[in-house]
Amino acid sequence: MYIGDLHIHSRYSRATSRDCTPEYLDLWARKKGIDIVGTGDFTHPAWREELKEKLEPAEDGLYTLKDEYRIMDAGAPDNRKPRFVLTGEISSIYKKNEKVRKVHSLLLLPGLEEADRLARRLELIGNIHSDGRPILGLDCRDLLEIMLETVPEGVYVPAHIWTPHFSMFGAFSGFDTIEECFEDMTPYIHALETGLSSDPPMNWRISALDSYQLISNSDAHSPAKLGREANLFQIPLSYGGLAEAISTGNGLEGTIEFFPEEGKYHFDGHRKCSLCISPSEAAAYGNICPVCGKKLTIGVLHRVEQLADREEDFVLSGAKPFESLVPLPEVIGACTGKSAASKKVLEQYESMLVKLGAEFEILRNIPVEDIKKAAGAPVAEGIHRLREGKVERTPGFDGEYGTIKLLTPSEIDGLEGQLSFFMEEGIQEKKKAAGNDTKSGKIFAAAREQGSGSEIDKDAKEKDIIRGNAEELHKNSLSPAQQEAVSARDRAVAVIAGPGAGKTRTLISRICSLLEDRKIRPSEITAVTFTNKAAEEMRSRLEKLPGGKRIGKELCIGTFHGICSKILGDRGEDFFVADEGLLEELAGKTIARFDLKLSVSRFLREISLLKCGIQGLQSPVTEEAAAYYQEMLEEEKAVDYDDLLLKTRKLFLDEDITAQEKQFRYLLVDEFQDINPVQYDLLRVWNKNGQELFVIGDPDQSVYGFRGSDSQCFARMEKDYPMLRTIRLTDNYRSTPEIVACALDVISHNKGPERNMRASNPAGASVRVVEAPGEMGEAIFIAKEINRLIGGIDMLDVEENHGGEVKRVRSFSDIAVLYRTHRQAQLLEKCLRQEGIPYVVAGREDFLLDKNVRGTLYFFQYLLCPEDLVSRSFCRKLIWPAEEVLAEEQLSMLAAKYGKKVRREKTEKLLEAWIKDRKLEESEAMSRLLNAAVLNPSMESFLETISFGSEGDVRRCGSRKFPADAVMLMTLHGAKGLEFPAVFLYGMRKGLMPLELGTAAGDMEEERRLFYVGMTRAAEELIITSSGEPSVFLGEIPEEHTVMEKAKKEKPVEEVVQLSLFDMEWT
Repeated sequence: MYIGDLHIHSRYSRATSRDCTPEYLDLWARKKGIDIVGTGDFTHPAWREELKEKLEPAEDGLYTLKDEYRIMDAGAPDNRKPRFVLTGEISSIYKKNEKVRKVHSLLLLPGLEEADRLARRLELIGNIHSDGRPILGLDCRDLLEIMLETVPEGVYVPAHIWTPHFSMFGAFSGFDTIEECFEDMTPYIHALETGLSSDPPMNWRISALDSYQLISNSDAHSPAKLGREANLFQIPLSYGGLAEAISTGNGLEGTIEFFPEEGKYHFDGHRKCSLCISPSEAAAYGNICPVCGKKLTIGVLHRVEQLADREEDFVLSGAKPFESLVPLPEVIGACTGKSAASKKVLEQYESMLVKLGAEFEILRNIPVEDIKKAAGAPVAEGIHRLREGKVERTPGFDGEYGTIKLLTPSEIDGLEGQLSFFMEEGIQEKKKAAGNDTKSGKIFAAAREQGSGSEIDKDAKEKDIIRGNAEELHKNSLSPAQQEAVSARDRAVAVIAGPGAGKTRTLISRICSLLEDRKIRPSEITAVTFTNKAAEEMRSRLEKLPGGKRIGKELCIGTFHGICSKILGDRGEDFFVADEGLLEELAGKTIARFDLKLSVSRFLREISLLKCGIQGLQSPVTEEAAAYYQEMLEEEKAVDYDDLLLKTRKLFLDEDITAQEKQFRYLLVDEFQDINPVQYDLLRVWNKNGQELFVIGDPDQSVYGFRGSDSQCFARMEKDYPMLRTIRLTDNYRSTPEIVACALDVISHNKGPERNMRASNPAGASVRVVEAPGEMGEAIFIAKEINRLIGGIDMLDVEENHGGEVKRVRSFSDIAVLYRTHRQAQLLEKCLRQEGIPYVVAGREDFLLDKNVRGTLYFFQYLLCPEDLVSRSFCRKLIWPAEEVLAEEQLSMLAAKYGKKVRREKTEKLLEAWIKDRKLEESEAMSRLLNAAVLNPSMESFLETISFGSEGDVRRCGSRKFPADAVMLMTLHGAKGLEFPAVFLYGMRKGLMPLELGTAAGDMEEERRLFYVGMTRAAEELIITSSGEPSVFLGEIPEEHTVMEKAKKEKPVEEVVQLSLFDMEWT
């Protein structure tokens, strides 16, 4: 018979002992009498290297510690050689069926090679370097599938399935059935880990679990905690034998259990209020704490009661046997009236190991008389009662361990001749914690009389109903103003729609009305969007209509640049859109030639404004310099984004293209406030013979003045279209009244008519303004606060947050962090990686200017369009600048290899192979390009996004795979048009908001509009952070709707947080 403890952690997991090393795990396994130990944390690269160094193969799939690392100890017999098996725990935090799920999974693997393979696969998904138990924004169903695809022999076990915060059946973030969690992959689940707070009889009460093997492990965070729970195996000593026992029960002889009452989450309660109550009592209070009025932490027993379909005393026929034990130091402490961690108890513990043998032998098999001789009568009697199950138990609750009592003080006095003051004190403390003291009893009685719990519960439910009704009403019907905008048949209609007013919905509803009610042909409708993402969303919604696929093909939807590019391409125009790198190169040459005192970025902005006809004589770029720049661009056979617009405008003005004009008979324009003069002219020439022009936007969200946009475009339209019908949408369906009031006060500092915006949602939290001690402190605060908003990433966080006090648990994708410039994100990314928080970064970043990145994009552009010799030429120039003959050979060879795959394989796979062929694995820029590629399945769509995508369209993951659930990081410009339940405005300090470039101050009104855009992205929670001197805009927020806070000064999180050997844990 072998004893196995398969779920443990290394020193690379959060809050573990520094002694969680192979040497000490081997030592304590010998002390405990454990034969098979899980390695834990196989995903962590440093831990795997340590295992490779210190372990050697034993039987198939099992390892032993090398002799040179073995620690000699009198209490750990040297003739016992524990086996190690590769194991690890994965924390999955994701959103499924509109609920945040936090589930832990135990994985067993047949060896180090397989561990390397699976770790490499998981590294594409999330950060596996910061924590031995990595957090992945990955559905458990998908994690199981990935494991089986990568390591078919692997075993997947849902971990500690009843733990409230982090488990499959957890009260706060779990599922009600296995099928709901794993869907079609459910047949590949064969075993369940019961966890410390439940035992087999509790699990027998759920008939749906009858077919599963029940296993138990310690989840130890220090070597001394090994064996708190364990499994009994009668198997051939091999991974195959172990895997079969867990999967089929053949060779699984039973389990060694904690008394479930000792677990930290057995009963319901509230640790801060010293309240420990049964499930029935909790139900009587409406699951609300009668002391403080906040939600109770629901324990395992309560959750079992909710799902059980059998009575409490049900015994499952044919179930594996189990025995309930208590760790020997606790037995000694309980029988002597001392703390289990006291020096005297530990000395006696070591003495018993030396005299009697391993701990499990003492607890299970050694005759009581022998124990009495070695350890005295009280300990011997305690072990006898333990074996008989004669144990008095005080249940654990809300993260507080339960206790067991083996002997009364008088019995100890009779057996030992002395009464322990410490034990009496401990008993009184536990009585208080269990709610048995008079004070707590009075509170319970008062609560019953007043019905306080039910009132609180009622209030919370009413708020949810109000919010739900507002959202449902908006979802299923249009407001009168929206309906007016949808059905208007005027020649020109302008809709001024404030943030959250249902702008996108109104626009799509109008298109639907044109198609369905008025029977307009899809080929006569064009919708211009600001971003590719908006165009895709619109197309996706329209394709759900009857005949949607045909509509999607015939109806023109896209950005200005995308539509112009298609028009020119369809006309056979020979052009190629220059990338940012080429534009900067030509700008640099022009600046040097004419000795201009401008940065490259400023020069390009000025050129754009000149082409839009805005700067004129005021431009610091001379006519000669502008002409020289344009000549070089034309020599390269390239156009910039402004040229696309200008060429298209010229085409419509100079030529008779009546057929082309048909698609613009019904022209709709989104984000109208951000168009520049050339785009405005385009709308007019496109629709000059049209039937209807419909524009929608918000002057207060005009934030692209540096590109020539003008918030006065609505006023210009009034002059150009005297018959214009203007409609205003002033109801905000997105944000709470507090957020709306704060944003309205800020934007009212700009010139213009009085603003009106009404919040349709119920009252929510105040806007939080947080002052941090420095930039690092600000980034750490945000990472920690995100952790808090999702309810904690692990049990350490839950306990630091005092379990369940976050009013509404968020998923990662509910949260966005917005900032003024891309550079601000670098520090933030570091802190999020350290916390293990998955994220996606949106925006056009500097990696796109890297020569290898540019050359790569040109290469694949050439493959998609072999007649594009300009792209071929640039690819050669960038990748092989000085090797003309070699360049041609290499290019032809690679083109032959990838030409067959470019339209067939996923972008990510193509780039992975390309990077390997080009030996660019160490390039940070190429790594970022690869991370961006995972969001675009086809190379064609990827290049389209890079070429024509707006600030919000170009995205990359924080890892090599798109996480299903991730925090969004983006600039304030990139966030326009989006919304999130919780938003951080990061770095809102002087110099950044409003932005000051050198000595030049930004346009104050436009910067205020940008701040307003950021504020109004938030639906429920808005947190504004700053360090140093705060932004002037913070002083414009009304105090009655804000809470001022100071972030704690914290050190950066250490890679390994360690506890002492005997520190308590939280499983």
